[in-house]
Amino acid sequence: MDIQDDIGEFLTSRRARLTPQQAGLPDFGGRRRVPGLRREEVALLAGMSAEYYKRLERGNAAGVSEAVIDGVSRALQLDDAEHEHLLALIKTASAGAHPQRRTRARKQQLSPAMRQTIDAMSTVPVFIQNARLDAIATNTLGRALFAPMFEDARPPVNAARFVFLDKRSQTFYQDWESNTRQIVAILRAEAGRSPYDRALSDLVGELSTRSDVFRKLWGSHDVREHRDGLKSVHHPVVGDLDLSYQSMDVTSDRGLLMLVFSAEPGSASHERLQLLSNWAATHPDTENADRSEHAAER
Repeated sequence: MDIQDDIGEFLTSRRARLTPQQAGLPDFGGRRRVPGLRREEVALLAGMSAEYYKRLERGNAAGVSEAVIDGVSRALQLDDAEHEHLLALIKTASAGAHPQRRTRARKQQLSPAMRQTIDAMSTVPVFIQNARLDAIATNTLGRALFAPMFEDARPPVNAARFVFLDKRSQTFYQDWESNTRQIVAILRAEAGRSPYDRALSDLVGELSTRSDVFRKLWGSHDVREHRDGLKSVHHPVVGDLDLSYQSMDVTSDRGLLMLVFSAEPGSASHERLQLLSNWAATHPDTENADRSEHAAER
C-alpha cells in the first residue's frame, strides 16, 4: 500500500463523483476530459491555489495542515469517515513513514472480566472483532449465529475472507452485494489508519488475488465505519433473521470492536433468535468453540 498513491487515488475518486451543479459551480457546458470536478474547481472551492491542490493530489503531503484538509473535505463533500480517512493518509505521509516499517503481530484477546461480561449477555448474539475483521471472541449465541463462518475456517476466522472466498456467504447474507461493499469500505478505512500493518496487507493481497469482486471494490476507495445498522441473514438452522446491531469499542484492548445484535420484540426474527438460543444450548461444540481464542495479528 503506497501512501502517496492512496492519497491521489482517493482524492481523484472523490472529485470524480461530483458534478459542478452538485458543488454549486456554474456549468458552461462543453466536453470534460475527466468525470466530475476538475482539479482547479476543487482548489477554488477549497480556497487554495490550483498548483497546491495538484501537488496534494500527487501525494505530496508535506506541511499540509488540518485547515487545508478541512477545506478539501468541504470542497469534495466528504462524510465523517472519508474526512478521517484523508486525515489519516496525510498524517502518515507527512510523518515520512516507510513501507518497510510494517508493524508486527501482537496477540489480541479478551480479559477474563470481558469474557465473563459477554457470556452473561445470553439473550443477544455478541461478536468481537479486531480492525481487520478477525473474530476474536463470541458468546454462545454469537457463535451460533455466525456458525457458517466458523465451519472449516482456518484461524484466524475472518469476516472478509468468509464473504469473498466462501460461497456459503452468498446464501447466508441476504444482501450479499451490500455486505461486500461494507466489508471493503471498513478495510479501506483501516488501511488508512494502519498502512503498514503486515497482517492487513497480507489479507488485502490474498483477497485481491483470489476475488475479482474484492479487487474491483478495493479500487473504488470507498470508506466507512462499522457502528450500527441492520443485518439480514439466512441461518441454516432457523431461517431468515433481520437483526439490528450496535457496536462498541472494547476499552480493555485498543482496536477491538464489540457487535451486539438484537431483534425487534414480538417479531418473527425475535422468535427465531430464541429458537437459535435453544438450539445452541443443546450443542456444546457451539458453546465452547471459541474458548481457545485465536491469536490475531496486527
